[in-house]
Amino acid sequence: MASVERALRMLRNLPRVAINNIKCMPGSRKRETRRRGFARGRTHGRGTKGQGQSMTLPRLGFEGGQTPFYLRIPQEPYYHNQHLRRQYLPLSLLQIQRMVDLGRLDTTQPIDLTALCNTQIVNLQIERKQYGVNLTDEGADIFKAKINLEVQWTSEQAIAAVEKNGGVITTRFYDPVSLYALRNPKHFFQKGVPIPRCKLPPQDAIEYYSDAKSRGYLADPAKIREARFELAQKYGYDLPDLAEDELYEMFLQYKDPRQIFYGLEPGWVVNLKDQVVLKPKSQELLEYYRS
Repeated sequence: MASVERALRMLRNLPRVAINNIKCMPGSRKRETRRRGFARGRTHGRGTKGQGQSMTLPRLGFEGGQTPFYLRIPQEPYYHNQHLRRQYLPLSLLQIQRMVDLGRLDTTQPIDLTALCNTQIVNLQIERKQYGVNLTDEGADIFKAKINLEVQWTSEQAIAAVEKNGGVITTRFYDPVSLYALRNPKHFFQKGVPIPRCKLPPQDAIEYYSDAKSRGYLADPAKIREARFELAQKYGYDLPDLAEDELYEMFLQYKDPRQIFYGLEPGWVVNLKDQVVLKPKSQELLEYYRS
């Protein structure tokens, strides 16, 4: 009881607890040392100047200056599309069927890269090493169009879907100069330059474009007929007879390995203003473009 009375007597003598007499426990706070260097810890003192103000701290990753890192360091363009590897823009059978249904493609005429680019759906970027389109088998179960199609790369399932409906498909290589002319023929003809002759495929693509199974344009026509029959037997469908079709003449249209446009030979100049076609007469030019 003596300790209780002593504690009560001490509380009576102590002042009342207020904000002005509250102190921290001894040793609970460490004395702040003044830093040295830039801005002494992002503050210029106790005033209202410098980075101590609100909303003045730099963003995360800031390295100084007004231009960010990704703009100061230029990109290397050869990193795109795996350096010099050829690219092919994917195009599915579903997209082909949709363009036919919407009237963007004329099935009574051969469909090549120019017809596909004129639909404004295929955006070929030659500067990014795109050498044409790759026909995929997406939508092969609903594909019903009967067309004469020319693509740059395709699969066996896509070939079977086209030929099952009585169509014809060909894989064809174009060099970059020819691709620029095919992508926008009007812009090319307005330059007033002769139509170039298409170059042959590079060495690593000769085997593909000479294979009848891939319907290469350099393959033997007799072997292509055999490959069409073998593919029909493999997938179990009857191969339609093209000779009995009313569009038989359309299926017979083909391009020479050096030819770019249907009905236009290399070396010809198309004058859109006068609507005439100028043909070379020099024997030297004729031998060059026909070689």
